[in-house]
Amino acid sequence: MERRTTRKKGSKKWWILTPLIIVAVIILAVGGYVWSIVNNVEDTFNTKMHTPVESIDKEKVRQKTKDAERLNILLLGVDQRGNDSGRSDALMVLTLKPESDEMQIVSIPRDTRTTIIGRGTEDKINHAYAFGGADMSIQTVENFLDIELDYFVRINMEGLKELVDEIGTITIDNEIEWNDGTYNFTKGPIEMDGDKTLAYVRMRKQDSAGDFGRTERQRKVIQAMINEGASIANVTKIHEVIDIMGNNMSTSLDFDDTKALLNGYMDTRKNTTSYQVKGSGTTIGGIYYYIVPDEEVTKVRDMIIN
Repeated sequence: MERRTTRKKGSKKWWILTPLIIVAVIILAVGGYVWSIVNNVEDTFNTKMHTPVESIDKEKVRQKTKDAERLNILLLGVDQRGNDSGRSDALMVLTLKPESDEMQIVSIPRDTRTTIIGRGTEDKINHAYAFGGADMSIQTVENFLDIELDYFVRINMEGLKELVDEIGTITIDNEIEWNDGTYNFTKGPIEMDGDKTLAYVRMRKQDSAGDFGRTERQRKVIQAMINEGASIANVTKIHEVIDIMGNNMSTSLDFDDTKALLNGYMDTRKNTTSYQVKGSGTTIGGIYYYIVPDEEVTKVRDMIIN
């Protein structure tokens, strides 16, 4: 009887411990998976994506980030095909304002005529990347707006196709109707794979809003990708997504810089404003340029600095 009682008590203890052991195993498994993701992200950032540039004083910027000061980040969307260096078809200045929990995006039209720093010639601002990469783009934008840039992020537009195909199709609410000979884009919700997404963001000539319209479409695609990528079903694809980003993105941010931004500037996303530099189109020597008057440049500079 005593042995039976002991066995019953031992049996009860085992059934109490079993769920705890299962939970512990799950936590360890999930923890190991999360740790592998963190390691993968850090390795991808520091070995594939991190690209230092001479035009940015890294130590000065790190101190500004540590002190939670206002930061200006140059965003370059580069349409690079084959072996060419590509041109920055999307060019934006992202300003993080922690003092007011605000994030501001200023879009610069790709055809804007300005001085290309390092060449001393007047040309389209998006040509700076083709001539001298991120470094020349940074110096040219700084000179154009008379501001100081703290970081840059460049993404190859071809990478959008790979990302969309990896996470699955995306759905956006299309505002204009057109046909590019391959795809028919109707008004309203449309579902797109990678190839169709690339055609969607590249179109410009059939959009009466020109560069502004294309910028809006790029924003919609990025938002749709974020929404789709955040679903539970895509958690298992995180390693593949990180690898695609590593092959299609470069930035002066390293892994520690990125963590500092997440810690000190997360609330800036709560209030987002956007603005596109205004000007007028003209033809010089048979080439189309977008001319931005001095008073508009001053206005944009004040928006960023003040």
